[in-house]
Amino acid sequence: MFDLLIRNGWIIDGTGTAAFRGDVGLSDGKITAVGRELSGGAAKVIDAGRKVVTPGFIDIHRHADYAVFRPGFGRLELKQGLTTIINGNCGLSAAPIAGPWQREIQDYLRPITGPAKEGVPTDSLRAYLAAAESVALPIHVGMLAGAGTIRAAAAGYNKEQIDNSEYDAIHQMLRRSIEEGAFGVSLGLGYAPECFYTTDQLVRALEPLKGSGLPITVHMREEGDQVLKALEEMLEVGRRLETPVHISHLKAMGRRNWDLLIPQALERMEKARAEGQDVSCDVYPYTAGSTQLIHILPHDFLTGGTEAVTERLRDPRQRAILTERIKTGRDFDNIAGMVGWENILCSTLNQPENRPYEGMSIAAIAEAQGKDPFTCAYDLLVSEHCAITMIDFITADSDIGRILRDDHAGVISDSTYPTEGKLHPRVCGTFARIIEKFVEQDRVLTLEQAVRKMTSVPAAALRLQGKGTIAPGMDGDLCIFDPKAIHERGDYRDPFQYAEGMEYVLVDGVPAIEEGEFAAMDRGRVLRRPV
Repeated sequence: MFDLLIRNGWIIDGTGTAAFRGDVGLSDGKITAVGRELSGGAAKVIDAGRKVVTPGFIDIHRHADYAVFRPGFGRLELKQGLTTIINGNCGLSAAPIAGPWQREIQDYLRPITGPAKEGVPTDSLRAYLAAAESVALPIHVGMLAGAGTIRAAAAGYNKEQIDNSEYDAIHQMLRRSIEEGAFGVSLGLGYAPECFYTTDQLVRALEPLKGSGLPITVHMREEGDQVLKALEEMLEVGRRLETPVHISHLKAMGRRNWDLLIPQALERMEKARAEGQDVSCDVYPYTAGSTQLIHILPHDFLTGGTEAVTERLRDPRQRAILTERIKTGRDFDNIAGMVGWENILCSTLNQPENRPYEGMSIAAIAEAQGKDPFTCAYDLLVSEHCAITMIDFITADSDIGRILRDDHAGVISDSTYPTEGKLHPRVCGTFARIIEKFVEQDRVLTLEQAVRKMTSVPAAALRLQGKGTIAPGMDGDLCIFDPKAIHERGDYRDPFQYAEGMEYVLVDGVPAIEEGEFAAMDRGRVLRRPV
């Protein structure tokens, strides 16, 4: 006797093998049988009607650290088939944060995660996860330990060089977070304060990971002109620490790098695997990214945190130096220099006088204000105390396709969750877009390949037990849908639109979406890495 029996489905099991006709039986939140014409009764039967049945989709790169506590969380995720997400990415986790720099760290995170949730403890990962368990979760949620947050908690943002006692504090917080269930450690080497590490210092900071097998996920130091150099750095870090490395949102920014650097990066990772190194990557399926506008600045300009950066930007002499560097520099991820001000949109502006410019490019805002784009960008950053998010058009569809076809690459969204301004459409639409555009329209992937990249590949990257495939003993997280009905409704003008086409989404063996409508919204669990 099953709790639930799905009949007459085309089963795509997440391994990449061809779809097959069959049934799936579930009991006590687990898959208990898979086969043709399963016998035995069931408390509930779903006739899949020859639609596909897949594992629930997994996004190991979101920034919903505080969003999990907001009303309505999980709805936009479920509508695109997500049943599991991992937060705390790019070194920017909401926990552990304690000590004198707590408010400063939370202000730094705000453009990415939104404001800190009052009453949610963040002094340890254990306390944060316990708070998440106190709310009804529609989907499963896990965390990475953000190495940027940890360094800032140990030493703030003012110091480019840290001392022995601060390394000791970093090691203590890393060990504690690992013991408390983090699935890995995330790096944001493009952000302060991690951008101040040399390679040797980074290895020293991550010393507790040596030989642990715990994955390091990394927003690399450079993602444009110097992306290959940045990749070599992370391969070296992985070798020296003898632990897996996962490259987050692999890309090559700037037209001059399109179709040139990504083939070399993929070839270099394949060579590393042939030499015995555990390295993988992921990609989001959009040519535009989204992050803080201060990411246009050189690393050395970020010392001291957002208030120090704001004061620096008030200084005409510093502005002149910065303008020259953006016009000519290749020693940092010079986004404005690589893609142009017309391709950098301000997606979140908080000050009332600036809000009319939300969704406009820096070039368009500058024209409207009668300024050059450099002055316009600096003035906006000063006015907003650097709390601006941007959408930047940086990559090429051809490179996205190359990464998607790589056997060791998964799909992620890199979704940010500010509470104001325009979201990036990937927040609501990433996993629908993979099916609609890259499977049905452009034929970059077969449906079986796409499902694998949204299920078993990310599950393997972070060692998520019980997730990612349809097989007896696996968790009862499943999707049922007609691939041709899947549709990403949002776009850059109107991004907050639920994806459509998911007929059923099961979380822990219970429909969270049933016949296209929301149903049980409390079956999600807080996930912890087994220790």
